Amino acid sequence: MNNKMFSHYQPRNLSDKIALLFTKMLRLFADLFFKKRYGHRAVILETVAAVPGMVAGMLNHLKSLRKMQEGRGWIKILLDEAENERMHLMTFINIAKPSAFERFLVIFVQGIFFNLYFIMYLVSPRTCHRIVGYFEEQAIISYTEYLDEIDSGNIENTPAPKIAIDYWNLSKFAKLRDVIIAVREDEMGHRDVNHEFVSILDNEVPNKNLIRTKELKSKK
Repeated sequence: MNNKMFSHYQPRNLSDKIALLFTKMLRLFADLFFKKRYGHRAVILETVAAVPGMVAGMLNHLKSLRKMQEGRGWIKILLDEAENERMHLMTFINIAKPSAFERFLVIFVQGIFFNLYFIMYLVSPRTCHRIVGYFEEQAIISYTEYLDEIDSGNIENTPAPKIAIDYWNLSKFAKLRDVIIAVREDEMGHRDVNHEFVSILDNEVPNKNLIRTKELKSKK
């Protein structure tokens, strides 16, 4: 389970190296700014994480319309991913109340990242999906560190908010720890799907018409 949880795609070419470098730069910023305030880190980063699926889904949707061809099933998967990440955000704002500065930071970062990712996806969808794969690898590490802080008693294991209980169908007695585990499992699904999208683009695996949406572990 640990090997699967922390699996890392080794960069093979320049596109992969750029994606990994970009991810490491954002990770460095997050570590310096948030340190061990994992709840607040989650609030900010989930606002970023919800952007790629929406941008990629929109651009694939428009491409399907222009070419009058099926979208290979990617559009729904990407939009489901964006919605899933949005629900992560809705959950964590009930756990870690963002400050006024953090709310401003969300607006600032989203404005930059949306436009940057939009342009990057037009230039290289492959690199963008690899970036998301690497983003999710780092998210898994961060949520594991969050769990470690709870287990060590440094962060209180508070009751899970109702929105999380309803979304993941958790027990009414669920705690913060249960929520983080559920979120981490979602991120594992996003990681695997985006890395597989790159493989499809590279023709490294058979180009299937659909990748099962349930691999995203998106709950409705």
